[in-house]
Amino acid sequence: MRIHELMSEKPQTIEAGASCHDAIERMVRHRIRHLPVTDAEGRLVGVVTDRDIRHHLFAPGVFDDVGSVSVERLLKRAPVSDVMSAPAVTVGADEPLEEAARRMAEGGIGSLPVVDRGRVVGILTETDLLRRIVGADACCGDVETIVVSYP
Repeated sequence: MRIHELMSEKPQTIEAGASCHDAIERMVRHRIRHLPVTDAEGRLVGVVTDRDIRHHLFAPGVFDDVGSVSVERLLKRAPVSDVMSAPAVTVGADEPLEEAARRMAEGGIGSLPVVDRGRVVGILTETDLLRRIVGADACCGDVETIVVSYP
């Protein structure tokens, strides 16, 4: 099986200059945990996750302000580019699914942007892989309940 057969097409993305607050809003609205990060021309520059943003709140200098400054304000003043993982580990749409699973397992990552000439054309997540393993048609809802923890 090839990645294009399982990936989610046209994933949500966010620009590197957007705030972490914007990223969290998008994640919550779309019930996702991973956002490919793009530059102004739409090229992939990284990935930001709900975990990256939580870790930011515990970083020295930021954590000291928690309690005296609202979390909303702390997230609004932090650009995504400061907390994203870069460079992003990626895959091509025609690569074997097994290769994507190997990269995710070895890298301890939950998603892979699918790129074509530097542009995001899809995303493959651990939830997508689990749906495939257990038979997506039989229990999609159950897989999301087990795997996905929304911010």
